[in-house]
Amino acid sequence: MIAPEQIAEIRRLFYAEHWKVGTIASTLGLHPDTVRDAVEANRFNRAKVIRASRLIDPFIDFIRQTLERYPRLRATRLFQMIRPRGYEGSVVQLRRVVARLRPARREAFLALRKFPGEEAQVDWAHFGEVAVGRARRRLSCFLMTLSYSRALALEFFFDQSLENFLRGHVRAFSQLGGVARNILYDNLRSAVLERRGDAVHFHPRLLELCAHYHFAPRPCRPARGSEKGVVERTVRYVRESFFAARPFTTLADFNRQARVWRDEIAHRRPWPGDDRRTVSEAFEQERERLLPLPLHPFDTDLLRAVHSEKTIYVRFDLNDYSIPPTAVGRPLTLVASDTLVRLLDGTTEIARHHRSYDRHERIENPAHQKALLEDKRKATGSTRNSRLTSVVPEIEQLLDASFSRGEPAGPQTTQLLLLLDDYGADELRAAVLEALERGTPRASSVAYILSRRHRLRRSRVPLPVDLSRRPDLAALHVQPHNPETYDELTHDDDDERDE
Repeated sequence: MIAPEQIAEIRRLFYAEHWKVGTIASTLGLHPDTVRDAVEANRFNRAKVIRASRLIDPFIDFIRQTLERYPRLRATRLFQMIRPRGYEGSVVQLRRVVARLRPARREAFLALRKFPGEEAQVDWAHFGEVAVGRARRRLSCFLMTLSYSRALALEFFFDQSLENFLRGHVRAFSQLGGVARNILYDNLRSAVLERRGDAVHFHPRLLELCAHYHFAPRPCRPARGSEKGVVERTVRYVRESFFAARPFTTLADFNRQARVWRDEIAHRRPWPGDDRRTVSEAFEQERERLLPLPLHPFDTDLLRAVHSEKTIYVRFDLNDYSIPPTAVGRPLTLVASDTLVRLLDGTTEIARHHRSYDRHERIENPAHQKALLEDKRKATGSTRNSRLTSVVPEIEQLLDASFSRGEPAGPQTTQLLLLLDDYGADELRAAVLEALERGTPRASSVAYILSRRHRLRRSRVPLPVDLSRRPDLAALHVQPHNPETYDELTHDDDDERDE
């Protein structure tokens, strides 16, 4: 198949310029049979002709007149009408004739102009899937277009969740510097929960957003895409002018490129209301009529109750985020934006992480792992045996030898713990080693060695004199004597014995 434009060019060269088929084929790079088919085609620019049929021909006028009066009448109803009149053909043949005779129905539309700041139109646009690590994420664009100036705000997200729908509004209002009085939606699930005729139940979170920014939501009628044609054309414009053949590395980078494209290209195009002005100039006029922004933006974070049964991780959106060991088993609140994940215990923030859009990834805070390892180390000394062996590893050998000789392990452990409290780890270890060397692996032997060593140390150190009961002696001065005078006395005694 070749394009109609190329068929027209072939026929012009053949009939007007009198080129030969081979010359046309070599010039245009086509097969001669393709050129010949284009030259000889009798269906070129011809009107549809109904093939003659003796079964259907007598009823053609009746079918045409009926369809002129009732353009939407179904072929099966016409079949029921002409069958009693003598039609012997099939309903399939009748459908082919009805498809050619049915008058085309074209709906007329009235071009409407909105006042500045009066209306904006909102829609999502899907741009396929992108790979984020091991995950596949759906790339979507939130679009808001002002109906008067055609100024637009856009933000790309990895899903069309309610939180991103609300977040798109907040960022669009910030980009535009104000809020339109009415915002038009189609039947988005994030906007319309249910409708019956003209009665509509809007999503409660959307109504909270409306109350915060003081605008009114307006729904389109079902299957009436023409009512929001402004944003529909914007979607097509973004696809063709911005998205096509544009590489990006991260979502933040893509949104940065989108804002640059909007300011430098989209807002500099001619304004549809007057091509002597640009969209940017019309927007400057409309900006003054927009509703002012409130002092604080609307909170769009996702809140979710979570808890961890055993590990220091909480699962959210295909990934695991660490929490402190003390929070394991406690009810927590997860607060997620499009860039951050926070964990709250009550109103206290206990963890904060950058949000990951990968899958099966662990996002960890090194402090959480360090605290868990510290708790494990403390737990190592939580039993009586582990407390002893952690400070004096040789006690394990002593207890084994003691148990093999018939000594009960419990009393031995209790006595060794008391000795550890009384004498400390260093002295206890030295006593245990001596008891093992002497072949007396018992707690009583260790206690004897410690007591003996303690007595020896005390004998080498002069005991202080307690004068608390004789304060009068505290100021007593004793004149020291030369020890040689005592030697002289000894010599005198020896001389008297000799005589």
